[in-house]
Amino acid sequence: MTGLTVRNLNKSFGALKVTDDVSLEVAPGELHAIIGPNGAGKTTLISQLSGQLASDSGTVNLGGRDITRMPMPGRVRLGLARSFQITSVLPGFTALENVALAVQARKGSSFRFFAPVATEAALNDAAMRALAEAGLDDRAHVLARSLSHGEHRRLELAIALATDPKVLLLDEPLAGVGGEDADAFVDRLRRFKGRLTMVLIEHDMDAVFKLADRVSVLVYGQIIASGAPEDVRNDPAVRAAYLGDEHGEAA
Repeated sequence: MTGLTVRNLNKSFGALKVTDDVSLEVAPGELHAIIGPNGAGKTTLISQLSGQLASDSGTVNLGGRDITRMPMPGRVRLGLARSFQITSVLPGFTALENVALAVQARKGSSFRFFAPVATEAALNDAAMRALAEAGLDDRAHVLARSLSHGEHRRLELAIALATDPKVLLLDEPLAGVGGEDADAFVDRLRRFKGRLTMVLIEHDMDAVFKLADRVSVLVYGQIIASGAPEDVRNDPAVRAAYLGDEHGEAA
């Protein structure tokens, strides 16, 4: 398994410093949650980790390799995948075709959407495995535009899994998902614990504390606490800056 090490990462937009000397250590096989209020810099941080956004300074190390200046496709080939918020779902194609496209990107196949399925059996087999892992194999031949919101989230997960990731970056996977769909998604992510290294950004605190091995709290671009979920939950500084506000409790 592969870990992720972040050292002194910074990103500014003009005079606004969005990530401020961020350091993280994500152990191999760990699910590390990053929480914080809106505007804390969480999505910017994920964009820096994925390679979508270049950092001003600092380093990102994947499994012992410095990938700080590596573009996103190179990071994907090394096993770093991002899911949610920024996706490449094609609404006019089926769930299977969307995931097969991700398999193609990984394998460099000559996939053609309108060719006979048998001619690209390996792609479709790999795509079906990813759909099954995301709990969406029974919807493989449904157009993406016809999927429910919860199913769309599972399709995004399948697309990320199709790149054969070692480290999976999850950017608010439960946004807009509630009730039984949310519970099922949490159970689905729990199945990957210990098999994949995961970095999770999520506002659903119940999901975070059910899933996370470690939690880091990002406020105004800075990590103010990092540790075991219960330690972070009970940290007075965290409750004052974030959790108290989130739950309507006194800090």
